[in-house]
Amino acid sequence: MVASSAKGRGVRSRSVTLLLAVALLLGGCASQRTQEAPPRSPAQVRAEIMRLMPATARDREGWATDIQAAFAARDLAPTPANLCAVLAVAEQESGFQVDPVVPGLAKIARQEIDRRAASKHVPGFVVDAALWLKSPDGRRYSERLAAARTEQQLSAIFQDFIGMVPLGKRLFGGLNPVHTGGPMQVSIAFAEAHARDYPYPLRGSIRDEVFSRRGGMYFGIAHLLDYPADYSQLLYRFADFNAGRYASRNAAFQNAMSVASGIPLALDGDLVSPDAGFGDPAGATELAVRSLATRLDMGAPAIHRALEQGERQDFADTKLYARVFALAERTDGKSLPRAMLPGITLKSPKITRKLTTAWFAKRVDERWQRCMRRAG
Repeated sequence: MVASSAKGRGVRSRSVTLLLAVALLLGGCASQRTQEAPPRSPAQVRAEIMRLMPATARDREGWATDIQAAFAARDLAPTPANLCAVLAVAEQESGFQVDPVVPGLAKIARQEIDRRAASKHVPGFVVDAALWLKSPDGRRYSERLAAARTEQQLSAIFQDFIGMVPLGKRLFGGLNPVHTGGPMQVSIAFAEAHARDYPYPLRGSIRDEVFSRRGGMYFGIAHLLDYPADYSQLLYRFADFNAGRYASRNAAFQNAMSVASGIPLALDGDLVSPDAGFGDPAGATELAVRSLATRLDMGAPAIHRALEQGERQDFADTKLYARVFALAERTDGKSLPRAMLPGITLKSPKITRKLTTAWFAKRVDERWQRCMRRAG
């Protein structure tokens, strides 16, 4: 009986100890919750943005106001990492200039017009005659073109040229060749596709808003941060900002396909040809996947449907994605990365030297790291 009582006391003692430990643990958890910093006010977020901006930036309060408003409107967390990501991209793309000057822009624009004219078999003297016409602001198109220094000015010229001169529609088909703009160089097509919840009254078109600080930052921040991506580093978001959403994930998928099939692929993040229409031939990635159709136990239609999800988060949940990585990792005998910097050479009339998406992402990442050091 004595032994039994001692044993009972021991069990009760351990039970009490366990209960106390659980209580302390729960108390600790509750304490952590209550000690979490409350949401910061807009003024506090703006103050942090101004503190994190590089010393060379001007009108810091104006930039901070537009950035904080964009974060609030998109319901994004203004963490130091997120704020620094936005500041790093804006610094890389424009040096915090709302409508940055592009060296040699007038020459670039005239070359683009001449290139389009040649492709449409339009003689040079016809182009010269069209540019000699007076534009809506009273100046000749050729005069405005020679004076253009920024993409906003150039975009306005093309908008008038397309709308007022018959040759403009023939050369540009109603599509302004200025595709990006503003302090984050965001795609105008992206902005037009995501304009429904734009929080400001329009002062013209969405294209016009992209060239403003408030619009350029709003749409740039949405493009950079407002989509789910399971990346281990912001570096891959920076690459996606340049190459398209999920390009880094898709480049890793293409790498796995190359390992599994032995077929070299360009790791560009394009799983289907960007301009492919119904009935067009399959692209290189799709053909490589089809070569493994039997081993993947998937037919060509199912493969195509899965690859078409490449611009969405749920592509990573498809059978194709899982089976390709499983096959590639069995082939290689090791785990393969789920994100890689796309191997894309940047092409634009504005670019005069060889640049790549990887170069862009790494440059932005260096700026992000400097900003994070300022954040402490």
